[in-house]
Amino acid sequence: MRFSVLPTDTAFYDMFGRSADHLVTGARLLTEMLDSGNDRAATARKIKDVEHDCDDVTHEIVRRVNSTFVTPFDREDIYQLTSRLDDVMDNMEAAADYIHLYDIRELPPGVPDQVEVLRHAADLTAAAMPKLRGMRDLEEYWIEVNRLENVGDDIYRKSLANLFSGEYDTLTVMRLRDVVEELEAAVDSFEKVANIVEQIALKES
Repeated sequence: MRFSVLPTDTAFYDMFGRSADHLVTGARLLTEMLDSGNDRAATARKIKDVEHDCDDVTHEIVRRVNSTFVTPFDREDIYQLTSRLDDVMDNMEAAADYIHLYDIRELPPGVPDQVEVLRHAADLTAAAMPKLRGMRDLEEYWIEVNRLENVGDDIYRKSLANLFSGEYDTLTVMRLRDVVEELEAAVDSFEKVANIVEQIALKES
């Protein structure tokens, strides 16, 4: 195996940034998908394409780790951060796929709120990735994402209560719950990304 002879491979920071940018795009497309007049099949395909792009960056980072002698921070932390960023996109893509495959015409009231939380978390994450270079000014990021996760939990619980209120038939409840749960998983994954960033920053400080 060939190893890099550079003291530290800084390309990782750019790749983390690209991965986070894909999450911003995915969250924006999810917002578009909520519009009942939107071509949801086409939007779902766009989100799937973004998910594939995110996978490509994930594989690129893993290959880089395996061929680099000195990494910017612990290899295990790089693997964890990469995996969690990828998890967010997987969850968002799954939610979009359910909306499309189940041909859901009307989404429950909490879904737009969940997607708005995702958009905010995606923007914060994309803004935070370049700061990994200096490991400074990151505390506000993970504090805010943790706050958003709490907001997301509250929205999720209210959404479940609404689904089981008797307003929907059983099959509709099952379909809508799949969407709501994938969106909640995406919010949770954003928090895991923030927790890993906090862990890295504390180690490197």
